Amino acid sequence: MNMALTLSLYIARQFTYATLAVIAFLTGLITMFDFIDLLRRVSTRPNVPTSLVSEIAFLHIPFACLEILPFGVLLGGIICFWRLARTSELVVARAAGISAWQFLAGPVICAVLVGTVATTAISPLSSVMYRRAEALDRQYLRDNNGKTLNMTGGTLWLRQSDNGLVSHGTAIIHARRVRLSGGMLHVGGITVFRMGPDDDLITRIEAENGYLGKGRWILTTARLLRPDEMPEGAGEITLPADLTLAGVEESFASPDTLSVWALPGFIRQLRRSGFSTIRHRLHFQTLLTLPVLSGTMALVAAGFSMRPARRGGVVRMISFGVAAGFALFAISKIAAQFGETGTLPPLLAAWAPTVAGLCLAVTLLLHLEDG
Repeated sequence: MNMALTLSLYIARQFTYATLAVIAFLTGLITMFDFIDLLRRVSTRPNVPTSLVSEIAFLHIPFACLEILPFGVLLGGIICFWRLARTSELVVARAAGISAWQFLAGPVICAVLVGTVATTAISPLSSVMYRRAEALDRQYLRDNNGKTLNMTGGTLWLRQSDNGLVSHGTAIIHARRVRLSGGMLHVGGITVFRMGPDDDLITRIEAENGYLGKGRWILTTARLLRPDEMPEGAGEITLPADLTLAGVEESFASPDTLSVWALPGFIRQLRRSGFSTIRHRLHFQTLLTLPVLSGTMALVAAGFSMRPARRGGVVRMISFGVAAGFALFAISKIAAQFGETGTLPPLLAAWAPTVAGLCLAVTLLLHLEDG
């Protein structure tokens, strides 16, 4: 028993070193390509400093680490188990009466712990840094045509062009309550600042309620407040709108900018407001599957790379392992697409590929160990 535990700890240490090295290498590779792509985008904007490229690429690192973590576990596991098989250490372990299930316990537990740390610790860090990177990208590298939209905390902030009073004017709209009902966006506690081209305030509108119609805002029980004048009741006011309901839904915080701890509350908020929660529920379930998926990848790596070198066919088996990892990754992405369209429930779309991969790995190991 002590010999099995010692061997399992030894293999777990080798597995952890190999996995972390592969994850670091793949993350660095992705960051390098991301840096090159950002350089290409900045080259067309002479007013944007090149240092911004390094900052955005750096902020993308935790996100890239989360994206490649399962495949990093797979490649790290294949390298570790292939090296142990090539030096006949696994053959000696089996000759000593230690089964594969015993000495694989340590690596699988380490893989699950790596996935758990990624979900609980790296995910919050990634969400904060990715949100900052997105803000810099929108500010310096994207063409917004003067229109910005932000929906946080159940409120709406919108900046859009407004030529109703003066040419090249701007309107800033703030709604304290947002609700989707009957396919129509209803807003409450509305404040509208209508400004000139030099951002000088022309008039301010306060309204209790309103809604987004086709190409226009309809504000009810409105008041006009002009500089140096008394408030004036205006009843119903109509303002032009270049915003659509689809644009409002897309403006909600991207799932990638929310940590696993923040997602449940945000999903409840979206559900109360009547908006779709599919993307956010799918991302939440995907984060929850990460520890299980990491453990599954460790088992897949073991199943495809523990073949003794003297029996031949090692390269072919390792190639099959890499192909199986790619296949599992592709199936996960396809299932996610089905989940985002509502064809599959988010729970099933997130967990089905992981469970299928786990069944494959266990079947392969049973055949290898007992077949």
